[in-house]
Amino acid sequence: MIQLYYSPGTACLAPHFLLEELGLAYELILVDTAKQQHQEAAYLQLNPKGKIPFMVDGNLHLSESAAICLYLIEKYADAQQAAHFNPAPGTAERAQLYQWMLYLSNTLQAELLSYFYPERLSDDAAGAAQVKAHAEQRVASMLSYIDTQLSNTAGNYLLGHELSCADLFLFMLCRWTRGMNKPAREYPHLKPYLQNMFERRSIQDSLAQEGISAPYY
Repeated sequence: MIQLYYSPGTACLAPHFLLEELGLAYELILVDTAKQQHQEAAYLQLNPKGKIPFMVDGNLHLSESAAICLYLIEKYADAQQAAHFNPAPGTAERAQLYQWMLYLSNTLQAELLSYFYPERLSDDAAGAAQVKAHAEQRVASMLSYIDTQLSNTAGNYLLGHELSCADLFLFMLCRWTRGMNKPAREYPHLKPYLQNMFERRSIQDSLAQEGISAPYY
């Protein structure tokens, strides 16, 4: 059985959503970061990076949220799901999926981490405050770009009419903006998009399993 090591509300959410969407059997294993369990010897022996999320599937040990999502769709999406979750290699749909997953993980998520952990990029409190403010500005620019892209799609999702793992990843990241001056839910096209995503059973069940309460995004 797949094991997903998680801490509530972190980057584990996207693969958690996906496990639910694919209808896979899995075990959630809590790693209490408040108690520094991710730095304990037992966890570091399993996952030397000491990061979350972390997935075990048989002999495979895998970290990085985007990598876990791509692995899951490639291995487990059935014939009916494959058309949207796992587009054929070499197709435009596959290229667009990669483009969105890399943009979300390498660009938007990276900037959100600068916003939440500005002290990593500065030597003093004043510098950290400036880093955080600038990161929020860049996140706003990225959300505006995504909002515009949603207005140009033929359907309700990033790739058009069908849900992809990029949508699950985006919902997770948009949730992280809920405390910003202009959260994702206040953008004209992201607002109905997030409402539509939140109605999915996979998202509601995952949030409940992780003990996450409102505001959800």
